[in-house]
Amino acid sequence: MNRIASAFEKGKAFIPFFTCGDPDLETTAVLVREAVKNGADLIELGIPFSDPTAEGPVIQGANIRALAGGVTTDGIFELVRDLRTDVTVPMVFMTYANVVFSYGAETFISTCREIGIDGLILPDLPFEEKQEFEPLCRQYGVALISLIAPTSKQRIGRIAREAEGFLYLVSSLGVTGTRSEITTDLKAIVKVVRENTKLPCAIGFGITTPEQAKEMAAIADGVIVGSAIVRMVAEQGRDAAQAVGAYVRQMKEGMGYFSNDRKTGDR
Repeated sequence: MNRIASAFEKGKAFIPFFTCGDPDLETTAVLVREAVKNGADLIELGIPFSDPTAEGPVIQGANIRALAGGVTTDGIFELVRDLRTDVTVPMVFMTYANVVFSYGAETFISTCREIGIDGLILPDLPFEEKQEFEPLCRQYGVALISLIAPTSKQRIGRIAREAEGFLYLVSSLGVTGTRSEITTDLKAIVKVVRENTKLPCAIGFGITTPEQAKEMAAIADGVIVGSAIVRMVAEQGRDAAQAVGAYVRQMKEGMGYFSNDRKTGDR
């Protein structure tokens, strides 16, 4: 069983997102380990980009701070190498196509394989243009994770059939950010997904509270939370680990799935 599949094998997966390098890479490493210790099943690591079009102001701000602090893709690769000395849950990168292009697509993707990155999410890559990266991802065993949005409509089935790793279901129109209410008919979208693939489906964008996490977990196989965590890190900086760990545990418990004996390396 590959690592991404293992994230969903013990129940509904909780997937926290971190912007690498906000406030610095050393803190990112501490945050990731604390999240896993408190129940995170898969880690989404954001590689900062100067024009993060899918992001709301909270994650945009984190990108700006990380880049101003001098974070580089090579530095993030080293971060993952360090994490892989003891963190065994799946990890995926979320970034933008230009980051991969500018680094050199084959070098970037082959390095992902070498350091233990299991998947790649590129929110600005149209499904119809995935051939820019998909052959390389398959060559090096890195899942190119597809997104399904409320506007995907008749394309949902095709996206699901051709998906790898897991499907990232965007809960709402617009950019990332916390929302008081999610009104999209997600059950209908998940129904189409289930009819076309056996891969797990995780819902992200706008999930903030344990109540929302429980509601989304009842619909899909996993819950992704970004802005709420990134805001916590923005407010508390290098001292955010304890609060983030407690939040991850609260969200995991809210979903109704938590193992009290989870350790950083367990899997």
